[in-house]
Amino acid sequence: MSKPTNAGTFALGRRTVNRMGYGAMQLAGPGVFGPPKDPAAAVAVLREAVERGVNHIDTSDFYGPHVTNRLIREALHPYHDELTLVTKVGAVRGADASWKPAQSPAELTSAVHDNLRNLGVDALDVVNLRVMGSVHAPSEGTIAPQFTALAELQQRGLIRHLGLSNVTVMQVAEAQRIAEVVCVQNHYNLVHRADDALIDLLAAQGIAYVPFFPLGGFTPLQSDRLADVAGRLGATPMQVALAWLHARAPNILLIPGTSSLTHLRENLAAAALRLEPAVMAELDAVGLQAA
Repeated sequence: MSKPTNAGTFALGRRTVNRMGYGAMQLAGPGVFGPPKDPAAAVAVLREAVERGVNHIDTSDFYGPHVTNRLIREALHPYHDELTLVTKVGAVRGADASWKPAQSPAELTSAVHDNLRNLGVDALDVVNLRVMGSVHAPSEGTIAPQFTALAELQQRGLIRHLGLSNVTVMQVAEAQRIAEVVCVQNHYNLVHRADDALIDLLAAQGIAYVPFFPLGGFTPLQSDRLADVAGRLGATPMQVALAWLHARAPNILLIPGTSSLTHLRENLAAAALRLEPAVMAELDAVGLQAA
């Protein structure tokens, strides 16, 4: 049986996690809004993930809202000592399922308390400030007021570690002047390579990089080429995309999400998939192919 431990480990601040984790976003309803169609199935996915060795779960109280955190609490509380829950703040959901910035110190403080309450913990392992640039891309601008507000909550003991999401290199540096940053979570995959330099910079500092949307932004031609490589390896395109990310840099932590036990097992199996140099070169070339 493939286990997340096959992917090795990396540090999240003072915690150590398996590099193959799990993202809880897809456990909410359609559009990450409302409850899942089958809550029992969602609980089963969470429990099996942890039983198979996942000890890094990514979530947020604005998934649902409140849905995924309450499912995590139902499925896994009381949490074992090795489990690290990483949440994010910086947005709220409208009644129409819209995503709205919530970046003031008061809104961030309220979000931290929502996460504490719905996860059922006294302190949050890691809180990422989700900067609201464009939909899935960062834009320049100061984040000092927001990150300072979270650093103050950390000093009060409500947060153990701080991270960032949807940020630029300059925003990472700005945040580091305020408090330690243990992880950065941005859009990055085989064909979306804007963060190549940032990943290497963070790796040199021992800071984790957590890519989201491992298959997001592929053109039809790029998807076809990935599927061709996957077919020759006897794997799924998602497994190959995850294996490429795993091989890209030692500080990359994977958080593939799914509400399906079958897909969960397939994603975890990617931890054991090793790509030969020739395959890595072929996959690198996929990202350069035009539509």
